[in-house]
Amino acid sequence: MVASAASRAAAVRGGNWFGHPRGLTILFLTEMWSEFSFFGMRTMLVYYMTQQLQISQRHSSLIYGAYLGFAYFTPLIGGILSDRWLGRRRAVLLGGGLMTVGHFLMAFEATFYPALVLIGFGNGIMLPSLSSQINRLYDDSDPRKASAYNIYYVGINVGGFLAPFACGTVGELFGWQWGFTLAGVGMLVGLVIYITGAPLLPPEQGEPARASQPADDGNSRKLDRSTLLMLAAIVMLVIIYRSAYEQVGNTVALWADHGVNRVVGDWTIPMTWFQALNPLGIFLFTPIIVARWTRRASKGKDRTAVAKMAIGAVILASSYLMLSAVSFYATHTGTRASWLWLALFFFAFTVGELFILPVGLGLFGRIAPEKYAASMIAAWFAAACFGNLGAGALGTLWSAMLPWQFFIVVAAVAGVAGGLLLALVPWARAVDPGLRAGSASTAS
Repeated sequence: MVASAASRAAAVRGGNWFGHPRGLTILFLTEMWSEFSFFGMRTMLVYYMTQQLQISQRHSSLIYGAYLGFAYFTPLIGGILSDRWLGRRRAVLLGGGLMTVGHFLMAFEATFYPALVLIGFGNGIMLPSLSSQINRLYDDSDPRKASAYNIYYVGINVGGFLAPFACGTVGELFGWQWGFTLAGVGMLVGLVIYITGAPLLPPEQGEPARASQPADDGNSRKLDRSTLLMLAAIVMLVIIYRSAYEQVGNTVALWADHGVNRVVGDWTIPMTWFQALNPLGIFLFTPIIVARWTRRASKGKDRTAVAKMAIGAVILASSYLMLSAVSFYATHTGTRASWLWLALFFFAFTVGELFILPVGLGLFGRIAPEKYAASMIAAWFAAACFGNLGAGALGTLWSAMLPWQFFIVVAAVAGVAGGLLLALVPWARAVDPGLRAGSASTAS
C-alpha cells in the first residue's frame, strides 16, 4: 500500500543525513569516486600521450577530444538502456564495472585504445542512471530539492579535486601506469559504496515504494513541443560553450607545462596539480553563489536559468582574455608567466562554470518525466559530447598559433555562446516560465 503524503514526509524527515535523505549521501559518494577515477585518468591523458606514447600534440588533441566526445555521447545510449531495460541500479553497476576494467587496462600501452572505449562506454551507462535517481528521493513539493543538485555537484568536484593530487602525483612520480591503476581502485570504492547503500536509494520503476521513499503521485510531468525546442536550442549553444570550456584539460594543460613558471623556492609545482584548482573553486564559490541566488529569489529578483547560463559563458570568455593578455606579456618579454596568473584563471573559469553547467544539469533533471529521467539527463550530456569534439578540433590550432593568439580565439568562441544564450532569454521566458532557475533549484 502506498503511504500517505504525511507519513511519507515524516519518514523522510526521520531518515536524514545532513538535512537530506540518506540516499543523497550514497549518490554523492558514488559520484565522487566515479569522478575521482574519470578525472584522475583525464588529468594524465594528454601528458601520457605526448610524453610516453610519443604521439604528436595535434594527434593527441584529436584523440583527447574524440575520447571525451565519446564519453559524453554514450549517455544517450546508456539513458535508453537504463529507462527501457536495465533499470537505474544495474546500469550503475554495469557502467562502473566497465570503467574499472578500462582504468586498469590503461596501465598497459598495448591496450590504450580498448581502455579508452571501455571507460567511455562505462561512463555513458553510469552517468545518467546515477544522477537521475536524485528526483525520486524527494516529493515534488519538498523545498530541499532546491539544493540537492548543488550538493551532488559538489560531490562531483570532490572527486575532481582529489584526482590530480592522488592520480596525477602518483603518475608523475612513479609512472603513468600507476596513476591509472589508482583511478581504477577509486572506481571500485565507488561501486562498493553504491552496493552497500542500495537500500537507501529510490526503488526501481515497478517496485513498491519503501516507507522512507516518496511515492509517485501519478501526475507525470509532460513536455510540450515548444519546451523541447527550447531545450534543444540550449544544448546547441552549450556545445559551443563546451568547445572553449574543455580546453582546460588540453591546451591549457600544455601551456601550464611549457609557458608557466611553476617554481616556488626550491620546489616546482607539479603541472597536474593545477587541474585541482577548478574543483577547489567549486567548494569555495558554490555556497556564496547559491546564497546570493537564494536572496535574490526571496526578493523576486532571480534570473532565469538561461540568463544565468549566458553570464557563465561571458565569464569564461573573460577568463580566457585574461590568459591571452598574460601569455602576450610573457611572449614579448621572453619570460614564463607566473603560476599565480594560472591559479587566478582557474578560479575565474570556475565561477563561470557554476553559472552554466550546474544550472543546465538541474534544469534538465527538474523537468524530466520519471519514465524518461535517464534519457533526459543523457540529452544534457550530449552537449558535452559534441562540445568535446569541438574542443578537440579547436585544440589543433594550438600548434599553429602563439598561445596568446589561441586564447583570444577561445575567448571569442565562449563569447559567441554567451551572446546567443542572452538573446535566447526572452524566448525562454515566453515559452515556459518554469525555465526559471528557481534560485538554487536548478543549480547542481
